[in-house]
Amino acid sequence: MLRRDRVVPRATDGDLALVNRRSRILLYSQRALFGNFHYRLGLYEFEDIIREVDSVDVLTPTPKPWFRYGERLAMRFARGGNIGINPGISRMKICQDYDMFFVVVQFPRDLMQLKYIKHWKERCKTSVCWLNEIWVPDIEHSQYYLNLLSQFDHVVLQWAGSIKPVSETIGKECVYLPYGIDTTLFAPYPQPQRTIDVYSIGRRSEATHRALLRMAWDNRIFYVFDTIVGDRVIDRHAHRLLVSSLTKRSRYFLVNPGKADNPGETGGQIEFGNRFFEGAASGTIMVGETPNTEYFRKAFDWKDAVVHLPFGSEDIAALIEELDKDPQRQETIRRNNVVQSLRRHDWVYRWAEILRIAGLRPLPELEQRRTRLANLAIAVEHEPTTDQSASTAARRCPSE
Repeated sequence: MLRRDRVVPRATDGDLALVNRRSRILLYSQRALFGNFHYRLGLYEFEDIIREVDSVDVLTPTPKPWFRYGERLAMRFARGGNIGINPGISRMKICQDYDMFFVVVQFPRDLMQLKYIKHWKERCKTSVCWLNEIWVPDIEHSQYYLNLLSQFDHVVLQWAGSIKPVSETIGKECVYLPYGIDTTLFAPYPQPQRTIDVYSIGRRSEATHRALLRMAWDNRIFYVFDTIVGDRVIDRHAHRLLVSSLTKRSRYFLVNPGKADNPGETGGQIEFGNRFFEGAASGTIMVGETPNTEYFRKAFDWKDAVVHLPFGSEDIAALIEELDKDPQRQETIRRNNVVQSLRRHDWVYRWAEILRIAGLRPLPELEQRRTRLANLAIAVEHEPTTDQSASTAARRCPSE
């Protein structure tokens, strides 16, 4: 694998962000600030693939010892009076020219750190910000952050329902791009045994969870689910490996729209996040509430991409029983999920679109990854049909 990226040294106040060779992309990463928060790991995965397929310098601000407290204080000032204070990061200066400054942030509040990186607009021919999560009800209280967002030449959002109001707020048209996934990590090829019947991560319907627990207590299924509340991991690479390993060994995978368990925070806005991409790429059968939006139907437009189960339903046992009676349908669902993900939802396709928006040509490494994905998709399409779904169902769910 050819890697031409260089990490810009972490800086103390006043230090310069200097590198020795010419790269065309300056990538701003928050991994040194928030590296162990599990909900940010997919975006670091995106950054890693960008570094694999492009010529990149990575800018990583150093947190001060008081950063956690400083961030909360800075958020309070920004929300209450549109006043910006340093949350506790090193100041940095950009001292060479780049074709693009690319910033990936999870929340609008992450943008306040950019005030302490000097000359990025002067040194970069164009700038693109990928903002992963902003709900319409939050826009009213995010004016300070959105003022910073307006400084970028191009803004990419993952919440489709926020495109119009954010565009109106910052005075420029935002672009929608869906989430992505490292399909080479999640693809179940060669296909492992699916020894987990149902896998659930993160937010869930308690009614559905109770129904699955009853099946697990009766030894009818092997149900893997969260038992600890927390938002940090010990090792981000190991965590993603664990998630991918479990997902591609699961027969069924629970998915639901973003914050389905807390609609009061979304104002009724329907969005879909990384769980759908993880499930599809791993070839599991996704079960849950199907997001009723044009953007979801476009991204997952093949049959049975998600087998619909209303959020809060206790009927999952009957649904699993119905699906287990049709191994051919299960095989088709799994194969379609993997193939479509390899051809459409790898992070490399999102990066190619970012380059198009910025007016930059892709490098050969990007085309090489796309070729590998295309070849893998063909291999999955022609992989012999297995009967492990039927055998697993017979072993886990014997007829009564």
